[in-house]
Amino acid sequence: MPERAKVAVLISGSGTNMAALLYASRAETCGYEIVLVASNNPDAAGLKLAAAEGVPTFALPHKGMARADHDAAMDAAIRSSGAQFVALAGYMRILTPAFVNGWEERMLNVHPSLLPAYKGLHTHARAIEAGDNHGGCSVHLVTAELDDGPVLGQTPVAILPGDTADTLAARVLIAEHQLYPRMLSAWVGRTRDPQWLLGQVRSLAMAQPEAEETLSHGMPCFGVIKGKKFAWVSLDHHGDGKTALLVKISGIDEQQALIEADEARYYRPQYFGSDWIGVRLDLGDTDWDDIAARIQRSWRAIAPKKLTKFLDAIDEF
Repeated sequence: MPERAKVAVLISGSGTNMAALLYASRAETCGYEIVLVASNNPDAAGLKLAAAEGVPTFALPHKGMARADHDAAMDAAIRSSGAQFVALAGYMRILTPAFVNGWEERMLNVHPSLLPAYKGLHTHARAIEAGDNHGGCSVHLVTAELDDGPVLGQTPVAILPGDTADTLAARVLIAEHQLYPRMLSAWVGRTRDPQWLLGQVRSLAMAQPEAEETLSHGMPCFGVIKGKKFAWVSLDHHGDGKTALLVKISGIDEQQALIEADEARYYRPQYFGSDWIGVRLDLGDTDWDDIAARIQRSWRAIAPKKLTKFLDAIDEF
């Protein structure tokens, strides 16, 4: 079974969505595990539940602290837990842009409306007052603007005659408990999905001038049209269990230095020379800016002069 993504959950109260995430994570097919439950409220009931279930907890009251300082302390606790993703589950704090940007595309939230409708508070009352047929819930990526990130999934919930905000909220909460674990598992799992990883490499490689994709020796590869190859993607090649990018480097000294610095991530690919390196993409924490730079560097190493001359001139300028 592949290693699961590590998630920290932030709560402020009872933690029912945290509990739904936690119990869903006990299934073997779930793509994540919860490594920390943290709160701005030391008396949050969800902290006691998490501790009873053997999950590490952290609490830091925000009263008397500058928002940026409190966010920095929460961020430090999350990172020290080894978490790769953050799930907000009733965390009643508006986060600073610095905190949000540090977890770009790695922080999710569940909101009790069908976004973009009814951002903010009192969502159920507002839906009822508007005469809507349905309320519901949404799971979305967190951005600096409140409840405005890309929506990953939604569940509509019918508004019944005579519904109050409380009766509607109770049914929407059931939907939240089912939707959130599914969306979180799917989102974090994509970082280890071979076809998703191949798609990421494809978009970066095909952005290079005169690039083409072919299949060679059972591996997708990218090269200059009618020219040499500058990137390969190994998908469990020869049953090695790895999804990796193979790119050109300067030579054996760089190859050895990379492997010595992080032997879990870098390796010498079989049947390739000392001027190639294998970079694991399936560890769940790929730095895609670094991958983009490596692909571009590899392209320049094999591209004909007519293609690199203009880029060289720009670099000199």
